[in-house]
Amino acid sequence: MATSQRDNIRDRAHGFCEYCRLPQSGTSLPHEIDHIRAKKHHGTMTLQNTRWACAYCNNAKGPNASGYDAVTGRLVRLFHPRRDRWNNHFAWRGPRIIGKTPVARATIDVLNINDLERLEHRRMLIELGELPTSRE
Repeated sequence: MATSQRDNIRDRAHGFCEYCRLPQSGTSLPHEIDHIRAKKHHGTMTLQNTRWACAYCNNAKGPNASGYDAVTGRLVRLFHPRRDRWNNHFAWRGPRIIGKTPVARATIDVLNINDLERLEHRRMLIELGELPTSRE
């Protein structure tokens, strides 16, 4: 991938993971380009099919495009930052990210967004002022 396209993807996300909002400055692991529709499912390397993701979210997501909502038990698609607004689906409760919709709840589950280690990491970043929980 051309450096300029990678820079565009990162800049569009303002350097934050488009799933859990972890800033690149808050981790030693580099953020990565995630394919919304995985390459193995014929996803393309275009700006519309990519998002900026922390290593934790990207590794947990893998090629998944859907997950089960724990409330309804239904299989639903995962969060899509090109079509969805983060604040319409998610909310902050301290370091915990709350799913307001089936899409968000499935995304949180599949990506292990509220894993205890990740909660502690976000709690520390919030205390240091490095994780703005009001960011859209």
